[in-house]
Amino acid sequence: QVQLVESGGGLVQAGDSLRLSCAASGRAFSNYGMGWFRRAPGKEREFVAAISKSGLTYYASSVKGRFTISRENAKTSVYLQMNSLKPEDTADFYCAADRTGNYYATDWRYDYWGQGTQVTVSS
Repeated sequence: QVQLVESGGGLVQAGDSLRLSCAASGRAFSNYGMGWFRRAPGKEREFVAAISKSGLTYYASSVKGRFTISRENAKTSVYLQMNSLKPEDTADFYCAADRTGNYYATDWRYDYWGQGTQVTVSS
């Protein structure tokens, strides 16, 4: 069992940066693939970024070049550095863990989910 806790959300202005963190409990974090998803008000949950256990990364086209996913296995944490934020990035952000260690863009592939952290970007 893995528990995930996100942090780092907040209210920022367009163009600002935020760094989200996701702390994982449990052993074998280094074997998990990790992903970030978001749900904007009134919309479906959507993929943002993912990183495999070996460090391969994959991004949604809407965030590529602005967001960077990384992981620090020694701290059992995954991060999402978000730069050049836009009002359309406003959403609840969730991290997720995949036991197979891969990186997926589909949410049903993930086994564990955090509770989310809210990001609001004002114009």
